[in-house]
Amino acid sequence: MNISKKFFISMILIALLIGAVATGLTMQAMDTTANDPTTEKETDGKEETDSKNDQEEESESKETKTPDEFQSLDRAIDLIQANFVNEVERQELINGAIEGMVSELDDPYSEYLNAEMTKQFNQSLESSFEGIGAEVTKRDEHITIIAPLKGSPAEEAGIRPNDRVIEVDGESVEDYTVYEATSLIRGEKGTDVVLTIDRPGVEEPIEITITRDTIPLTTVYSDVMEQDGKKVGVLEIRSFGEGTAKEFNDQLLKLEDEDNIEGLVIDVRGNPGGLFDSVESILANFFGPDDPFVMTERRGEKGEAYYTNGQGRKDYPIAVLVNEGSASASEILAAAFKEVVESDIIGETTFGKGTVQQAMELGDGMLKITVMNWLSPHGNQINEVGVDPTIEVKQPDYFYTTLIQTDEPLKYNMNGAEVEKAQIMLKGLGYEMNRTDGYFDKQTTKAVEAFQKEHDLNVTGEINEKTEEKLETLILEAVENPENDLQLKRAVEEITGN
Repeated sequence: MNISKKFFISMILIALLIGAVATGLTMQAMDTTANDPTTEKETDGKEETDSKNDQEEESESKETKTPDEFQSLDRAIDLIQANFVNEVERQELINGAIEGMVSELDDPYSEYLNAEMTKQFNQSLESSFEGIGAEVTKRDEHITIIAPLKGSPAEEAGIRPNDRVIEVDGESVEDYTVYEATSLIRGEKGTDVVLTIDRPGVEEPIEITITRDTIPLTTVYSDVMEQDGKKVGVLEIRSFGEGTAKEFNDQLLKLEDEDNIEGLVIDVRGNPGGLFDSVESILANFFGPDDPFVMTERRGEKGEAYYTNGQGRKDYPIAVLVNEGSASASEILAAAFKEVVESDIIGETTFGKGTVQQAMELGDGMLKITVMNWLSPHGNQINEVGVDPTIEVKQPDYFYTTLIQTDEPLKYNMNGAEVEKAQIMLKGLGYEMNRTDGYFDKQTTKAVEAFQKEHDLNVTGEINEKTEEKLETLILEAVENPENDLQLKRAVEEITGN
């Protein structure tokens, strides 16, 4: 590993809450001296002269220590504290000044975190936390879902990538930072939070109630699928944490040595990213020492390629599964397999998070700023573009719907988004449906009656609370069933040649 790479790798940090890859930057914080207001008083000549000399010396000393622009900032703080109609703490003004500087960068990923936000940031790096289990960012001035974590309350409630959070428990999050919004969303296990969501393609905002839970950060899950006598290993990476590379390597070794797999599917769908060195260590299992896995692009510098010093290529085929919730480190992995190993990338275009942040301590808080872009191994831009699949496959419609949110039964002649959800679910479960446009027609009534009869429910033709619960339970089971996973099935088919 060359010196520049050591420097790069040694300074990488990515927060799991924001799905950001982090890299190195040196920052110097400058102390400022306060200008306290003075009060006039009567003095004799000598005292006045001594006082004047002292003030001049103090002024000269201060000018030596503090540049003019910082004196103006310092003076503004003094004037506000001395004259503003309400009392204001000096630290609040300093925090506001820093936030103002960061906002001038016009970068959704650069933020100033105060002491409380920094605490949340640090908690996000722990082995578990309590919340809804969704990674968020700020895109186009909106708090935006990158992806719900697999098996999380957010995923089970139907939160989807690119959902925009408008309100949290009725409180608008317009102009909120990511950490201000997540402080509202997070909470104790067992409590509910209501998110008002603006979803692309849906005309009206939707409200989704989510029950918070403990979110463990187990990151790698393995399975073996068999088709026509060939064993295919499946490694699902849910995020790139501190222990992910070891988990992955242990599971891969088991698949190769004990299960004797003849191909591998790496699943990073819904994976919002994580630690850079984690994805590098994973790629070292599949890349040779001369295989670049990523490029970085700093201000005023030419892009530089980085290498894994890996073990070399595998002798079995590999496919990677992606979707719109695959972001940051997941996109590094997908782009590397696509361009270097020329593996099949199956699913949907990824999220498009290709900037690098550094989190740096600043007093009791933290400054997080974008310091570079990362590019694919061939130098292709990822930020706001994403990684396109080589084979595009969409899941069944019911994979993308949310749970029904209504306090009244759905019945004949009603119209709306909740009816549409129910129609999509019924169709996904195999009931005959000619329309899924949200109008509760007679055929929808017949489908509901058939569903109620089959599952020993009171046959009314209306979707009441019990019918809704049963319908949603069966849909969640259908989503979890690998037989319904069209993307995974296509990956196995490509690997086995069927």
